[in-house]
Amino acid sequence: MADGAINLKDEFQAKAWSTPLEDLNPGDPELFLNDAHWPYFERLRAEAPVHWCKDSEFGPYWSVTRYQDIMAVDTNHATFSSDAALGGITIRDARPDLRRPSFIAMDPPKHDVQRKAVSPIVSPANLMQMEPIIRERAGKILDALPVGETFDWVDRVSIELTTQMLATLFDFPFEERRKLTRWSDVATALPLAGGIVESEEARQAELMECLAYFTGLWNERVNLPPRGDLISMMAHSDATRNMSPDEYLGNVILLIVGGNDTTRNSLSGGLYALSKFPAEFEKLRADHSLVTSMVPEIIRWQTPLAHMRRTAVEDVELGGQTIKKGDKVVMWYVSGNRDDAEIANPDAFIIDRERPRQHLSFGFGIHRCVGNRLAELQLKIVWEEILKRWSHIEVMGEPKRVRSSFVKGYESLPVRIRA
Repeated sequence: MADGAINLKDEFQAKAWSTPLEDLNPGDPELFLNDAHWPYFERLRAEAPVHWCKDSEFGPYWSVTRYQDIMAVDTNHATFSSDAALGGITIRDARPDLRRPSFIAMDPPKHDVQRKAVSPIVSPANLMQMEPIIRERAGKILDALPVGETFDWVDRVSIELTTQMLATLFDFPFEERRKLTRWSDVATALPLAGGIVESEEARQAELMECLAYFTGLWNERVNLPPRGDLISMMAHSDATRNMSPDEYLGNVILLIVGGNDTTRNSLSGGLYALSKFPAEFEKLRADHSLVTSMVPEIIRWQTPLAHMRRTAVEDVELGGQTIKKGDKVVMWYVSGNRDDAEIANPDAFIIDRERPRQHLSFGFGIHRCVGNRLAELQLKIVWEEILKRWSHIEVMGEPKRVRSSFVKGYESLPVRIRA
């Protein structure tokens, strides 16, 4: 890491403890870009576990930072709504004219029937059929990597594997699969000069291209007998066949982001974690069966989506605070996953934890990640295939992180496979 980056990180960390609590804004994307958010959440868990930020670029919001409080919000959909019309699931409100419903941004009963329409894609039987496909592709991706020279793990492995999987789930033209990566990035990026999208107008223009492309695929599938891909499932389900274009785009983006960002950033985060905890890499080399417990530990330690947001639909008490009807409530999974009241030694990456599945990364309640088992399967297979080939993959420098307090991810990670 460059000296400038180190100094900036130190500066952020000093501010975490010196800023008056009422002025603390843990959702500042610059904190996540610089990996400097940890002390903010450490302080909030200790001093103000349910915390009101009165002013930020996202407006005022509550932060919920302890494991049990997050669970209380996540499992109470009657009080804490996900509805897109109230602002949706991220700290950033979409403009009222651009709020697109999707089943993650809906409450029951509509949520339940739309989710049910696509859930067969990750049934146990379907996952069994996918396993040899994922293994074959992972092997090809890994065998194409250069040995003895530095390359970008994010681009060559994490993006490539997840984008191939997404193309299969949608039965999307394989040679154009990188469009899916682009649309995922565009959907979640904060508008910024020189960034992935420079303005909200630029984002909407690209998302309209996405809608046009997927509308073409829908029009093909709706006139064919039902098949096993996500578009066909939606086109032939009573719950989703009559969606408006906005709702269709909302669900497509949800499925792209859900299938892309989480697995992609866990694939990179796992290798980065092993580089920070070399004794764990030694454990793994000595016992490849530890992949099974390492996978959920990667997902906890990385926490690929830093938060989910809800909106209170009535006044409610939480953690000694009164949350008012209409208030924005942000569940910081990234903080709950480091809560030492629930998880022993939470900052450490430990591949043989006794309870590795004790984490918040997939959420809880009705919105628990529908693809969680597929994400775990992909990570498990990739690490099994890596260990068959090499014993040492070296991280050659700090990753470039995403400027986002929603997607906790990596733009690049320089690595070298030791010859």
